[in-house]
Amino acid sequence: MMLTKESKMRLLENFYAIDYTLFNERASLVESCCPETIREFITVKGALLSIMIEMHKLTDYRPKSINKNVTNEMLKENARQTSILARKNAKSLAVTEHGRLLIKKELRESIESGDNDNLTIEELVETTIRQRTFSLAIDNLLIGRLLHESTAGDKLNSWEGRILEDAYKVLRESLIEIALFIDEYASLTR
Repeated sequence: MMLTKESKMRLLENFYAIDYTLFNERASLVESCCPETIREFITVKGALLSIMIEMHKLTDYRPKSINKNVTNEMLKENARQTSILARKNAKSLAVTEHGRLLIKKELRESIESGDNDNLTIEELVETTIRQRTFSLAIDNLLIGRLLHESTAGDKLNSWEGRILEDAYKVLRESLIEIALFIDEYASLTR
């Protein structure tokens, strides 16, 4: 199955929206960091969007028809607006009882694993909350929209859908880790 023009436009919009979601209005941070990290960020983001292409095909993704020429500026503005909404929705979900329980569970697992011994408890709590909120925002941006605009969203429950979802989660978490590194690097160099 070929992707529609609208689906391709949505993917391009999401390419920009991911940066706005992770870096807010400071999406230019991606360009201010070290070259190797930038390449890794772009590579992982591209791989994540490749998974999204497969999800689009699997779920018969059908965004609204576009009847006008879309400029790069319009695309970036749409990306900025959808990222604002995704961040807002993520914050709302993170403060629910279920969201807080997930954060506590992740925090407990992180402490028990000893992977973050170099962080104070406060830093670990902040990092865990940011990671969970970013995960929710990216899911809202990419998966929420996919399910809303697909005609066969239930196909994500198939064997192929579960494989795609697992790959998506690994890439999403990797992307968030790199984004947190870029953000930390940028705050140290200011």
